[in-house]
Amino acid sequence: MDKQNDALLQQFFSEAAQRTIEDNGFTERVMNQLPGRMLRFERIWTAGCIVIAAMLFTFFHGWELLIVQAEVWLRTTLAEVPQVSPLMAVFALFSLLLIGAYELINYERVVR
Repeated sequence: MDKQNDALLQQFFSEAAQRTIEDNGFTERVMNQLPGRMLRFERIWTAGCIVIAAMLFTFFHGWELLIVQAEVWLRTTLAEVPQVSPLMAVFALFSLLLIGAYELINYERVVR
């Protein structure tokens, strides 16, 4: 049934894509007004923000802060063995099992 519906939809949309409707340039005017035209400005803005962030990171010695935080994290992790509740472990494994089953069912649906 799904293959028949897919074939009908493909046929309908292929026929519709071949037709052109005269609109006196309306479509072109609308496409020119869409926000995708600001792409160059957005890229320049993003690059500028990244450069400013890198300069501030360097100016305030951000790498030293990262090293100190990594050292603190490692010392506390090695000093204290993390306590894991058996109930939380079972819950986590059950959640992963459900996610895996969902992905498997979804994959089978897509492959067909």
